[in-house]
Amino acid sequence: MLIHIGFGNIVNTSKIIAIVSPESAPIKRMVQRAKEDGTAIDATQGRRTKSVVMMENGQVVLSALLPETIAGRACAPETESRPEQEKED
Repeated sequence: MLIHIGFGNIVNTSKIIAIVSPESAPIKRMVQRAKEDGTAIDATQGRRTKSVVMMENGQVVLSALLPETIAGRACAPETESRPEQEKED
């Protein structure tokens, strides 16, 4: 299942390991290392990073949505996880 993580960006829920807040020092170091290694995917569209999504393949996805929002979408039925403009009538 795919979930919307903000600004038209979508990730595969079956590949997510964790969704965490970017506030702690270890997470900040991990994000910095991923940026240096080229394994960070910035899906914030220039906004403040509010969550870090760690993927199975070692990539780190930065999102401007709160971790609770992304987790709620990951747990919701498919029709609820899509943005309003993408829902079918």
